[in-house]
Amino acid sequence: MRGLSKGNCRKVLAAFLGGLLLLGLSGCGAASSSGEKMAADSMMTQSSNGDFSIGAEAGMEEAVTEAASESFAQTDEGGGNLSAEAYLESRKLIKTVDMDVETREFDQVLKTLEDQVVSLGGYIESMNTYNGSSYSSYQGIRNADMTARIPAERLDDFLNTVSEVSNVVRRSDNVEDVTLTYVDLESRRDALSTEQDRLLALMERAENVEDIITIESRLSEVRYELESMESQLRTYDNRVDYSTVYLNINEVEVLTPVEEEGVWERIGNGFMTSIKNIGWGFREFFVGFLINLPYLALTAVFVLLVIFIAVKCSKRQKKRSAQEKAQGSEEKHE
Repeated sequence: MRGLSKGNCRKVLAAFLGGLLLLGLSGCGAASSSGEKMAADSMMTQSSNGDFSIGAEAGMEEAVTEAASESFAQTDEGGGNLSAEAYLESRKLIKTVDMDVETREFDQVLKTLEDQVVSLGGYIESMNTYNGSSYSSYQGIRNADMTARIPAERLDDFLNTVSEVSNVVRRSDNVEDVTLTYVDLESRRDALSTEQDRLLALMERAENVEDIITIESRLSEVRYELESMESQLRTYDNRVDYSTVYLNINEVEVLTPVEEEGVWERIGNGFMTSIKNIGWGFREFFVGFLINLPYLALTAVFVLLVIFIAVKCSKRQKKRSAQEKAQGSEEKHE
């Protein structure tokens, strides 16, 4: 130090102080870099453990709401993308036919139609048969109400058979297009199914009871809506695949003419109908008289008994009056 001049000492001191300053700055920079790295590592560790703060109730509710919103957005995007060509190819049509028919061969027609329903791959949904009643003036007339479900592609075959074996008095056809409703239900079902999968994924990562309760509540709603939509879709499928035929079959003695009659035909047929009605009336009167003969005989006996008692009482009253009159006359003479 003694061999150094005063100027050299100052230079050495300045260099030494500069080195210390650089060393301090480099240490601060390293510490700052180390702190940032540790914070980043901590955040990465937290992210890898949960992807998001699932422990917070508000965050979980937002996640559930987001899943529902995305499902409805999917419904809006998919519900109206049916082209005109695809619409025509996938139309969902529900066909219903209501018919009144009459026949002289009731049993044979009924059996033929029942066999035809089965042979076409359909089934009878309901059947009510009326065989007449002893309390009805039309006890000889029978009728049946049949509800048949026929595969849509075989409906015309069944209707042709009905026209061949019976006389069709009335027919009503109805076609309901449920394509848009069906497509909308399918879109909503698919969206809810997607939401259900997301909720199940959230359930696997849930870490506390509150999160599980929130997810299960929404999951129950989604499952209920899914079951309801599946039921509606199955109902539509059945009604589309199987057309419904309401058939009223009446047994008659004379078939109703299909073509309009002329004046003389109407007069002739009306006259013959009147004659038949008169004959039918006498026949029914005679049958009813014989059926009710025991009641009529009992009534006649009762009436005769009442008349006999009344006549006897009247004679007794007259005899008593005559005796009283004779007795009064004798007293006057005395």
